Amino acid sequence: MECDPHRLCSLPLTEMLGRLGASPRGLTSDEARQRLARSGPNEPTGAKREGMVLQVLRRFANPLMGILLLASLVSAVLGDLANAALIVIMVALSVALDAFQTRRSHHAAERLRTQVAPTATALRDGSFQEIPRRDLVPGDVLKLTAGALVPADARLLEARDLHVQQAALTGESLPVEKQPDPGARQATNPVEMTHAVFIGSSVVSGTATAVVFATGADTAFGEIAHTLSKRPPPTEFERGTAQFGMFILRVVFFLVLFIVAVNAALRRDPLETLLFAVALAVGLTPEFLPMITTVTLAQGAVRMAREKVIVKNLAAIQNLGNIDVLCTDKTGTLTTGEMVLDAHLDPFGEPSERPLLLAYLNSYFESGVDNPLDEALLRRAKVNPLDAAVLRHEHPDIDGFAKIDEMPFDFERRRVSVVVERGGERLLVSKGAPEHILAVTTSFEHGGEVRPLEPEPRARCEATFRALSEQGFRVLAVAYRRVSSKPVYDREDERDLTLAGLLAFIDPPVSDAAELVGALREAGVSLKILTGDNELVAAHLCAQIQLDAGDIVVGAAIDRLDEPTLSHLVERTQVFARVSPAQKHRILRAFKARGHVVGYMGDGINDAPSLHAADVGISVAGAVDVAREAAEIVLLERSLRVLRSGILEGRKAFGNVMKYLLMGTSSNFGNMISMAGASLFLPFLPMRPTQILLNNFLYDLAQITIPTDNVDPSFVRRPRRWDIALIRRFMLFIGPLSSIYDFLTFYVLLRVFAAPAPLFHTGWFIESLATQTLVIFVIRTMGSSIESRPSRALTATTLGVVAVALALPYTPVAAPLGFVPMPPTFFLFLVGATLTYLALVEVVKRALFRRVFAEPPSPSRAA
Repeated sequence: MECDPHRLCSLPLTEMLGRLGASPRGLTSDEARQRLARSGPNEPTGAKREGMVLQVLRRFANPLMGILLLASLVSAVLGDLANAALIVIMVALSVALDAFQTRRSHHAAERLRTQVAPTATALRDGSFQEIPRRDLVPGDVLKLTAGALVPADARLLEARDLHVQQAALTGESLPVEKQPDPGARQATNPVEMTHAVFIGSSVVSGTATAVVFATGADTAFGEIAHTLSKRPPPTEFERGTAQFGMFILRVVFFLVLFIVAVNAALRRDPLETLLFAVALAVGLTPEFLPMITTVTLAQGAVRMAREKVIVKNLAAIQNLGNIDVLCTDKTGTLTTGEMVLDAHLDPFGEPSERPLLLAYLNSYFESGVDNPLDEALLRRAKVNPLDAAVLRHEHPDIDGFAKIDEMPFDFERRRVSVVVERGGERLLVSKGAPEHILAVTTSFEHGGEVRPLEPEPRARCEATFRALSEQGFRVLAVAYRRVSSKPVYDREDERDLTLAGLLAFIDPPVSDAAELVGALREAGVSLKILTGDNELVAAHLCAQIQLDAGDIVVGAAIDRLDEPTLSHLVERTQVFARVSPAQKHRILRAFKARGHVVGYMGDGINDAPSLHAADVGISVAGAVDVAREAAEIVLLERSLRVLRSGILEGRKAFGNVMKYLLMGTSSNFGNMISMAGASLFLPFLPMRPTQILLNNFLYDLAQITIPTDNVDPSFVRRPRRWDIALIRRFMLFIGPLSSIYDFLTFYVLLRVFAAPAPLFHTGWFIESLATQTLVIFVIRTMGSSIESRPSRALTATTLGVVAVALALPYTPVAAPLGFVPMPPTFFLFLVGATLTYLALVEVVKRALFRRVFAEPPSPSRAA
């Protein structure tokens, strides 16, 4: 059998049956058992779950996690059990969140498996019989009837009036016509394969027999399920933390190596030297980063929940703020998902009530709806959404009409006709595809007059139909003729009709779609449409929501492109039409390969792989279960206004996390340089290991309220990225600046106060904690630190920690910690040094921020 079952289905029917070893007579039970042993059960995916232990071990592949655990171990060895326990708790929380995400991915695949029919009607041993769906094999012949779920991917052998609803699988908003095609087909995209049916779709009308060509993981549905069972690609948040971890790891390694080498050369105590070096390394490690990140994102999630946005994965908030490309399906996200009758026109395109009256008669009396005024019944019982749209429209008076007969829709005629009677006069009303209605019309009605449909008016009618189609409308034509009384009517009566006019239907955009597009554009987010619908409908929607569609790329063209070519194409394309789930997945990968942070918004089964693969998946409350499961953010209301709010909330969260990183790495690095330098000329260690850890703990404690802080409006205007280069520059510029003041403090302590070791330790402990803690008021804003006000909570914790540092030498714990009271004149020096340090940092900070944020961030600068 072919490696690709869908290419197999594109072969001529006889060749396909030969390769399958199948025939229209079906299989015997023995043949089916043998094939089942080879192909396996007809389940969407047989992927095995990864064990919890492996999930946990894989999580520690992030270098930052390893550093944090080492820091915890060192803290415990040095007696700082509280700090050690806190680090372990933060690491455990991060691992738990990751395990939850993986479990949710597998749950999405499980939900997919529940979407398919549990049993199927298959031709076995010469007769049709009900068998478990999982026992189907390639070569089985299926019987399909209205209301049935398709149990496997199958090619039609025979079909009569077959309509299949596959919107959730392909994104098409209307039921699709299916009919056998004995010739070879080049299409392998489910959207374009009209001669095949696919697992997960449903039969809405007609009957058919079909031969199974793919089961289980080989089906189009199984490919989606298999994708969901895999671990999703790393998100921007995960990539950023991993690269930041590697950066810290390199700095820590060389710092420890330097300290050990220097102290070994000076022949100092090896154990004390090692403890000192490792304590320095711990001091450089941002052990509160997981907590700061978690609290920041949790507060954002609470605020978003108030706006009816559910965040299922906290990291998604930060990813949402970082996205610069938002890919979205069209149907049900940018549009309402319901067909609406937009216009009723005469044959020349002028507004007319006549075609509406006749279309309403046709839809009202067509089989399938008992009471057109009951909206709930319409939604439940009406198969054709175009009929439902007609009946929902403000309707004319049809009182007195009675149904006499009906000629149902079929694929050959592509129309449906009813015969109605009022006042003894009988009228045949036909509604269907314009080209098939025009084929049986000989006259037309215009301005209340009936005229012959000669070549010139016929051409005008056809031009009207084409113009509406090019605008993205679904078009039906309505025609009629008076008929004589007889018991039964048939297709032969559909002749010499009079064309009354055209009906134009549209799936309208949601009310705030145009506003959303503009708001996203202002926020630096490029909107890309990926739809299973055709390019004409997509282009019309773009015009309605004020989005320049440009050159639309169709799915068939994507299959002909290699990855580098596709990567360049996606940058300049706004709309991708008639795309399959696999093609959507390729488009997302192409965006991510170019350094973009990608969000994807969708609500169908066909969207699930894309939701899973994007940096952040977004769905809506009305989405199918598997789409909601695969998404990380769910909008409870079909209002896209809240999406922009979520993006801004994510940027605020990212801004606060960056404050902690910039401040921590720069200040801590400065302190580490100072300690390393001081150890070269001091006859004693510049600070005891326990004092280093206490200093670091109090410093981090001051920052736990960063999540409550305000964020500059200028920061949230554009997407922001993990920028290791910015962190490195802050560390290399602000860190040494901090060290200059540390060395000034060393000079004052040694020369002015002639400080012995305890007084030196105490004085530097106070100065270093005051400068590196208070600098948050400068670094927290890109603008003036005087004009930008911090939150009350951040002010309280920062000043509180400084007060604790000043008070510690005068408390009962001073002696065990090695602290002694300081001379009053030291505090005069402390005030002067701190104020001038903060002023210099303000100048340097503005220069660094001006360089980085003067222009919108580009993907190439991303970490």
